Amino acid sequence: MDFQLCSNSIFKFSSKNTPALKINSGDVVEIHTYDCFSNQLQTPEDALEAMDWERINPATGPIYIEEAKEGDVLKVIIEEIKLNNQGVMVAGEGSGVLGHMLKGTESKIIPIKDNQGIFDEQLSIPLNPMIGVIGVAPSKEEISSGTPGHHGGNMDNLMITTGATIYFPVFTDGALFALGDLHAAMGDGEIGVTGIEIAGSVKVKLEVVKGLKLNNPVLENIESFTTIASEINLEEAVNQATIDMAEILKERMSMGLHKIAMLMSAVGHTEICQVVDPLKTARFVMPKWVLDTYDFKF
Repeated sequence: MDFQLCSNSIFKFSSKNTPALKINSGDVVEIHTYDCFSNQLQTPEDALEAMDWERINPATGPIYIEEAKEGDVLKVIIEEIKLNNQGVMVAGEGSGVLGHMLKGTESKIIPIKDNQGIFDEQLSIPLNPMIGVIGVAPSKEEISSGTPGHHGGNMDNLMITTGATIYFPVFTDGALFALGDLHAAMGDGEIGVTGIEIAGSVKVKLEVVKGLKLNNPVLENIESFTTIASEINLEEAVNQATIDMAEILKERMSMGLHKIAMLMSAVGHTEICQVVDPLKTARFVMPKWVLDTYDFKF
């Protein structure tokens, strides 16, 4: 059955959040989202000084999946991403990798036309629509929708796009899934804190998987299988994503850990998702053509 959920915003992932929608495993939901500024910057004249900074990084939800129990895994299949006709970017003093070089804050409206973002008269940027914030409720603590973690959250991983499937560990009954913070385009790292931030909608299929244990989110698409980790610094995030991959491969392939390390070093890739949120996020990517050779099944 198909459902629609329109802009019921949360600003924290929490088991205390009241569900905006209840569905069954296998249902499809079209989720409408604000941009990361809650659509407060719509014209060049909209003043940053007047913006409510408490309404940053809204996620639409949460969605309660009836069959989901603590210890399960939620499988999220991204079927479609639709974007509005304009996005916005902001760069400012103290924000992002270059924030120490900036004075004051500027915003820029980015029109979307012919599948490109019109940056200026000289440059149009090809779109790579993706989801910045996506995840489930943690077990006890409340986590800001601007922060990534074991539950997902603000991972800003450009691989989270149409055609991808993401697996989240479930920490509370119902899972309490939510998403938001769409980008029309974003580079790995998101070094300036914003990509082309944009409102839109996402169609997802939500399925509960029993008997599968995860510590962190995992992603797969037609080309690769990927582990994702968010930690206090980038080195720890890279290490954890790599360890997660090694453990998953060890459980599913008839190959010793020495050979797995060799294989991961020969064909695997450590990649940066984002370096500007309270925790840093990295991924380890293994190509499917390698895993298929060894009949890898997740």
